[in-house]
Amino acid sequence: MAVVPYKDNSADKKSQVAQMFNSIAGKYDFLNHFLSAGTDIYWRRKAVDELKALRPARILDIATGTADFAIETLRAAAPDARITGVDISEGMLEVGRRKLAAKGLGHRIQLELGDSENLPFEDGEFDAVTASFGVRNFAHLEAGLSEMWRVLRPGGKLVILEFSKPSAFPFKQAYNFYFSRVLPVFGKMISKDQSAYTYLPASVQAFPDGPDFLAILAKVGFKEPAWQPLTFGISSIYTAQK
Repeated sequence: MAVVPYKDNSADKKSQVAQMFNSIAGKYDFLNHFLSAGTDIYWRRKAVDELKALRPARILDIATGTADFAIETLRAAAPDARITGVDISEGMLEVGRRKLAAKGLGHRIQLELGDSENLPFEDGEFDAVTASFGVRNFAHLEAGLSEMWRVLRPGGKLVILEFSKPSAFPFKQAYNFYFSRVLPVFGKMISKDQSAYTYLPASVQAFPDGPDFLAILAKVGFKEPAWQPLTFGISSIYTAQK
C-alpha cells in the first residue's frame, strides 16, 4: 500500500500530496531550515555543484515547490540559462513566484503547475533535469523517472537530492528518534498540519534509497547512475546521464 499523508482520506496519493503541500506552503521554507538546522541549504549547494561542468542552458526542476532549488541552479547554469520549475501544488508555486519577484528572477525562472508523470514538454527538451526532495512523493516512481528521462536530451544530466536512511550506529538510532518523535511535534506546532510531518518520516522509510534507487534509474534507461550520501546518510545526491 502506498504511503499517503492522510490515511483516512480516500483520494489518491497524488491528490493528497498536493493537498498537503498546499496546506503547509506558507511555512514550508521556514520549517525546512528550522528542522534541518540549515543543513538543507548546504545539501542543495552540493547537489547543484554536480551541474557545474555541464553549464546547462535549459533546466527542468521537478517538484520545484517554492523554487529554492531552481534558484540555486542559476549558480551552475549557462549565463543565458532558462529554468522551468514544475509542481503539483499551486500553493507552493505561489510562494515561489513571490520569491522570484522579490529577487528579480521572474525572467530567468518560470514556474508551472504540472504532473511529474505527464510532463508537458517535448522529448529531449532539457540539458539537465533536477529534483530536490520530491521524487519520494511520486505516486508512481518509475513513471515519473521515465518522464524525466524522456524530456532530457541525449548526453544531458539528471541530479536528484533526496532523503535517505542512515545505517551506522549510533547515528541511525538518533536519526530515527528525531524523525519519528521530534520532527512531527514541531512540524504540527508550526504548520498546523500534523499529517505532513508524520508523512515525511514514513515516506523516507518507504523510499528505495541508495543502491535500490540506482537500480531503478538504470531500469528506466539512465546511464552511469551514481550515489553520494550526505551528512551521515541523512540525504543523498543521485546523478545519471541519458
